[in-house]
Amino acid sequence: MSQYRLIGRVAFVSCALLCAAAFLSAQQASPRTSNGSAQSGVYLVFPFENAGASPRLDWLGEGLEELTIQALSAGGQQVYSHAGRTTELERNGLPFSAKLSRASMLRVAQDLDADFVVFGSFTSDGKSLTIDSRVLRTDPLMLLPSVRETGPLDSLIEMQSKLVWRLLSENDKRYRPTLAEFSKSQRPLRLDAFEHYIRGLLANEDEPRIRELREASRLEPAWPDPYFALGQTYFTRNDCATALSFLAHIPPAHDRYVEALFSTGVCRLQLNQPDRAEEVFTSLQKSLNGDTKSEGQTGASGGDLPEILNNLAVAHARRGKIAEAQAGLRRATDLDPDEDDYPFNLGLLALQSGDFAAAATAFREASERKPENPEDRALLVQALEKTGKKSEADQERESAAESLGPNALQSAHIDAKPDATFRLARIRTELDTTALRLEIAASGSAANSAASGAPTESSASRIRRGRQELATGRLDSAESEFRGVLRTEPTNAAAHRGLAEIDHRRGKLDDAVRELQASLDARDSALVRTILARIYLEQKKPDLARAEVQRALKLAPNYSEAKQLLEHLPKSKSSGGAQ
Repeated sequence: MSQYRLIGRVAFVSCALLCAAAFLSAQQASPRTSNGSAQSGVYLVFPFENAGASPRLDWLGEGLEELTIQALSAGGQQVYSHAGRTTELERNGLPFSAKLSRASMLRVAQDLDADFVVFGSFTSDGKSLTIDSRVLRTDPLMLLPSVRETGPLDSLIEMQSKLVWRLLSENDKRYRPTLAEFSKSQRPLRLDAFEHYIRGLLANEDEPRIRELREASRLEPAWPDPYFALGQTYFTRNDCATALSFLAHIPPAHDRYVEALFSTGVCRLQLNQPDRAEEVFTSLQKSLNGDTKSEGQTGASGGDLPEILNNLAVAHARRGKIAEAQAGLRRATDLDPDEDDYPFNLGLLALQSGDFAAAATAFREASERKPENPEDRALLVQALEKTGKKSEADQERESAAESLGPNALQSAHIDAKPDATFRLARIRTELDTTALRLEIAASGSAANSAASGAPTESSASRIRRGRQELATGRLDSAESEFRGVLRTEPTNAAAHRGLAEIDHRRGKLDDAVRELQASLDARDSALVRTILARIYLEQKKPDLARAEVQRALKLAPNYSEAKQLLEHLPKSKSSGGAQ
C-alpha cells in the first residue's frame, strides 16, 4: 500500500489493521459492533507496565495487552491490534516496548483516530497478581476512573476478562451485558499455553519464536492462534510449503481466517500453482462480498480490496486469462490511486502482448505514482524505445538521473522481453484491510449515532468516515467530512492530512503541500513528512524531498518507509530544490 495512503499499513494487519466483520480479529483491528455496547468507538491498547513484579514476568506486559485486545474484540468492541500499535510507534520513533507517557499514548491514539486508550500496570509477589487499568477518552479528553483486580497468578486470564468487563460497564452505565454474558464470549485458555504464545510473539528471532509457538499449540491443540502465528512466521521466511500446513488449521469462523486465506493464495502463486491461487482468491472475494455488502449499499466491498484484485489478476494472467487479468488490475488501479504495482502489472501484460504503446502508458502512470522507483522508470524508458520514441525515452532517462541519481536506471535495468514478464509480475504479500475496516466502522458509527439520537459525533468518527469515503473514491463526501471537523477543530492534523490526499488525487499538488504543512504545524509526524517528500518528488524537487525524509528519520530513525525512500534519492543536490 502506498505511503500516501493516510493510514498506511497500520495493518490493522499486520493492520491490520482493519476484514469481514465476522471473520476479522482484533489483530486486524476489525470492528464488530455489539448491540449491548452503548459507548461505541475504537480502542487502542498499550502494554501494561511491570510496576514491581519480577523481571521474569515482563512478558505479562504484552500478555495483558493481548488479553485486553481479545476480550474487547470478543465482547463486540472495535480495537486496534498489537501490530497496528507497534507500526504507529515506529512512525513516531518509539520502541514498541517503550514506557510511554499519557501524552505519548494520546498522540499515537490521535494519529490512529482511536476514541479510547487502554493502559495499566501490574504487580505480583510470584503467587498473587494485582492488575490496574484505566481508559483515556480522546474526544472530549477525559481520564476515566481506574479499575483494579487482585487474585492468584494462575487466574490471570479470568481476572483480565473480568477487568475488561468492569472497564466497559463501570465507565458506561448503559452497558448492558452481565459479567456472565461477557465471559461466555471469551475463549478459555491454559495459562502456560498463553505464556508460550506471548513469548513466541515477542521473540526477536525465528527459531525461539517457532519453538515457543509450537509448544503453545501442543498445550492447546484446538487454539488456532499459535497455528496462525506459525504460518505467518514461515510465510515471511518464504517457506510456503510449511506455512500452508499451519494456515490450514485456521477455521472459516476464526477471526484471522481472511488473512490466513490471503497468505494461502500468495503461497499458491509463489509455488506456481495459479489454478489453486485463482480458486483461493475467488473464494476470498465471494466471502468478503457476501459478509460486508448489504442491500442497497454502494461503494467498494471487501472483495474489492486492491491486493486481492491484483493477485487474482496475476493468477488469471498465468492461466492465459488476459482480459480478466486486465479488468482486475484496472479496478485495483482505480481503487488505490497511489500504488504503482497495479499499473506496473498492466504494463507487463501489454508487453506480453507486444502492445508497447499501452505498456509505455501504464509504466508512465506507475512512475508518476512512485517517482522514486527506478524499476518503473527503467521499464518506461525501454517501452518508449520499443515504440520508436527515442527522444521521449532520453527525456525520461535524464529526468530519472536528475531525481534519482545518474546510475539509478542502470542498477534497475531489467529484461523487458515479453517472455520475461512472468517473473516480473508483482504479487501483493500483505493484506491491508484499512478500507474495509473503515467501511464497517463508519457505517456502525453512523448507525449508533442515529440510534442514540446524538446530535454530534466525535472528530475521530468523522475522520474515519472521511477516510472510508476516500477509499471508495467519493472525494466530495470525504472533503465534507474533513472540513466539518476543521470547522470545530481548525488545527486537527488528521483532517488536514485527509484534505491533502483529496488535493493530491485531484492533481492539486501545491494545495496538497499546504494542507500537509498545516498538519505538521498542528502535530509533527514522520508519516506526514514522508508523504510530503513524495509530493515534492512529483514536483521534481528532490532537494526538498530529501530534507523532509531526513526530518522524518530524525523523528523516527527506524521508519522503514522513510529509509527506503531515502535510499532512492540522489546524494548530490540538483536543481529545482528551492522554493
